[in-house]
Amino acid sequence: MLNVARLRVLREVAYRGSLSGAALALSYTQSAVSQQVAALEAEAGMALLERHPRGVSLTAAGQTLVGHAEGVLSRLDAAEAALAEIAGLRGGRLRMASFPTAGATLMPLAIATFRASYPDVELTLAEDEPERVAPRLRAGELDLALLFEFSEEALELEADATRTDLLEDPLYLALPREHRLAEKPRLRLPDLAREAWVQTSAASPCARQVVRSCHAAGFEPNVAFESDDYQTVQGLVAAGVGVALIPELALSVVRDDIVIRALSPAPPTRRVVAATPSSARLVPAAPAMLGILEATAASYEKQRGRPADAAGRPPLAASA
Repeated sequence: MLNVARLRVLREVAYRGSLSGAALALSYTQSAVSQQVAALEAEAGMALLERHPRGVSLTAAGQTLVGHAEGVLSRLDAAEAALAEIAGLRGGRLRMASFPTAGATLMPLAIATFRASYPDVELTLAEDEPERVAPRLRAGELDLALLFEFSEEALELEADATRTDLLEDPLYLALPREHRLAEKPRLRLPDLAREAWVQTSAASPCARQVVRSCHAAGFEPNVAFESDDYQTVQGLVAAGVGVALIPELALSVVRDDIVIRALSPAPPTRRVVAATPSSARLVPAAPAMLGILEATAASYEKQRGRPADAAGRPPLAASA
């Protein structure tokens, strides 16, 4: 196989017309250039240069090889430049996925911040539930994933993946405004044992957590309706057909005809996590986005510190 470095030397010799000229251009000794050309001739199995008293010229084989070398070296130079752009975040791409409620709150802010700093990086964003996103990260289809997990159901990531905890996302109780318990500032799950429930589809992590929480409170929830759209869940609660537990990230917009109440003594809480693949598959844009997501989550946490408003909305909803 022909050595690329030696092809560069031969091309320089062809340009300069002498070994000494090529040596000067490449910062080599003339002896080193001569040795590189001799080694390339050995690889090619034929003479590539004709030596003259005042320089050198290419043989027919040398002319052919230099012609091909131009194309090869040009593409390698372009590849090196592209890699430098990616490393400097002046190019490349970042394939991301997020669960829907983070995709509507945290991720748009993070993307806007990233785009302002790195406009030449191509960003793509898919949306799905964590149990379907995590396998795609393991398979190498994604460069960064925003996921959530409950303590009872840890995410299954590849062994050398990097996970960064961003924030805790508590579940709040949603009640119709006219509900008999709507005026109580804090409620306990046993207070809702006889209620009908609205939840996400039974196979979803949030629905499983609702069922676990109700079981821990000593009752089996009577699930009347299911929807994976939290605005639909709010609508069903407003219609008076059930109560629901809704994550805070899903409460960026709250209807006026429902109230949001915190659960006592402690609400079920999901952990929001950013995951990136092993270092061998890590693209340079991923750590930059991860840092932005951490800053976005920290800003959200500061907002969260404000008290709920008179309508019972949690801080995120109150600021919307």
